Amino acid sequence: MVSAIIFSAHLMFVIFIFTKKWQHESLSSAFINLALVIILFSVGWSISTTIVKIFFESKGLGLYFNADDISLTLLSIVEYFFYRFYYREDKLTEVGTGK
Repeated sequence: MVSAIIFSAHLMFVIFIFTKKWQHESLSSAFINLALVIILFSVGWSISTTIVKIFFESKGLGLYFNADDISLTLLSIVEYFFYRFYYREDKLTEVGTGK
């Protein structure tokens, strides 16, 4: 259940970033940002899984929060801070232009 929520949140984020970049910049910029998010998600998930497997068994903390859910949660937290920093320019430009 946790993994479904995290995957759906990532899907909504990808759709939001794609449409925002397409409207404000160009279609090629939207596809580049889409590729960035997909690559960072896939590589980050494998790295976080490796880190989590060091500290937890595959059953994790229970039935609904196994090791994969822990690694996805860890990845989402790291991605949140990274994307806030990476897309900070977009927020500043919108505030500066009065949009």
